[in-house]
Amino acid sequence: MALDMAKYRALFLDEATEYLAEISSALIELEKDPTAVESIDLVFRMAHSIKSMAASVGHEAIANVAHALEDRMESVRSAGRLAGDDGLSELFRSLESLERMLAAVRAGDRPVVDSKPALVASLRAVARSGDSSRKKSPELEPPGPGEARRDGELARDAELALPPKLTSVRVSTESLDRFLGAVGEVILSTNQLRTAATGLAANADLAAGFDRVERRVGELQRRVLDLRTTPLQRVMDAMPRAARQLAEATGKRVDVEIRGAELELDRSILDRLSDPLLHLVRNAIDHGLETPDVRLAAGKDPVGRLVIEARREKESIRIEVRDDGVGVDLERVRARAVETGLLHPDLAEDLPPDEIAEFVFRPGLSTASAVSGISGRGVGMDAVRARIESLGGFVELRTEKGAGTATTLGVPITAAVQRVLLVRVGGQRVALPIGKLERILELDASALERSRSECFVLVDDEPLPVIELVERFAVATTGDPALALLVIAELRGERVALRVDRFEGQQEIYLKPVPELLADVKPLAGLTVLGDGSPVFLLDLNHLV
Repeated sequence: MALDMAKYRALFLDEATEYLAEISSALIELEKDPTAVESIDLVFRMAHSIKSMAASVGHEAIANVAHALEDRMESVRSAGRLAGDDGLSELFRSLESLERMLAAVRAGDRPVVDSKPALVASLRAVARSGDSSRKKSPELEPPGPGEARRDGELARDAELALPPKLTSVRVSTESLDRFLGAVGEVILSTNQLRTAATGLAANADLAAGFDRVERRVGELQRRVLDLRTTPLQRVMDAMPRAARQLAEATGKRVDVEIRGAELELDRSILDRLSDPLLHLVRNAIDHGLETPDVRLAAGKDPVGRLVIEARREKESIRIEVRDDGVGVDLERVRARAVETGLLHPDLAEDLPPDEIAEFVFRPGLSTASAVSGISGRGVGMDAVRARIESLGGFVELRTEKGAGTATTLGVPITAAVQRVLLVRVGGQRVALPIGKLERILELDASALERSRSECFVLVDDEPLPVIELVERFAVATTGDPALALLVIAELRGERVALRVDRFEGQQEIYLKPVPELLADVKPLAGLTVLGDGSPVFLLDLNHLV
């Protein structure tokens, strides 16, 4: 039977990508502690595995570099430590070469041009000179066609040949998405059956049967959502290496600390977090942290500090990126906002610091005196906010002059299933995400205060702006004009009151994508079908208000 090599090459790509990520994390640890035995062993094992897999699917160029890296790490194991910054830089160059070649394979090209003979020779030369217990010269060269394998290589393969017992299997993301979609349809169908059954005569057995089905479906839903979640480590582990490279390019030094990488997030959300996080790291290195001499003059440690910390709050994950650099120059931001016409000069002086910081997220507003090759690439904080808000999240920024900047990204844990509040606006029923809501209020309409075209309500001794959703929807109200039904929500760090016509209870919904015809309508975050068969849109409040 002929083997399906395409299947094995896809498996090779997936596994090699994971192994390179582990090598990257291990090299970051070796930079901190050159004697870290576990990290040395991990790089050695991962290089060996990549070499074997690449050779088995015919990617000899990748196998050659991985083989040379394996030899180099064997000499490091013998010495018990990694010597010098040059040695570490050489290992990072090897990693980058493997990453480029793997990307070429994924794009359908054969990575011949990036086999890096000079790099391979350098790795083997250092390995040869650094391991006095091994014979020198020809024995370290890769065997030719039909040539017997070296004794040392056979022993090495014997050491690594027996893999641990498999406790997991690989499933394509497409298959997982189809599975989740099928579970979602089961949830919707169950809700519709339950609604239809309420019109029948009361039947205890029927009701009990529906309860059992709903419990089983709920368990199935939880399990499939667990399958969709992935540790934040997948994107956060790449940040220390990126920070190191950027600091090196700008003559700075940085120590990166990762916290909470074990927390899990929906894969569809996690996949879109990498670019915003990388942009925040670039900003911190390029604009935030000072050079060692400037930090020393300011009484700081010459090595800058960058902390990326994730924590869970209810049904969301907050990721904070903070540095101990110079902070954002809010006076410069204020001046730029006036220059660009975003802020009236008469209001500029009285605006508090937190509102001035909000201008950082405006498109085209930059305080940089020159565009750098690191952060001046046309992707600003406005793009970061747009990406996070498209995920149903938010972005907050805090800064203190001379002490640093902290930017917080808040995103929901899961995108597929959400708890919502159903409300009626005119003749339309819509859903509001519970995670964004604080509480609901039923007041006399006289409690609302109007000033020209604006409306306010006093809640907890704080005047909150009232957003009339019927006006946003351009529909006629169907509510009682004597009542003010309000939903207090937090949007972009500010509390607002959303006025609706009627409350219709809470519900957990399976969220489907908005139809392509309505994809450009930003306030629509998703679509669900209720038990009575009626479609309901989930609103993205950040784009609605």
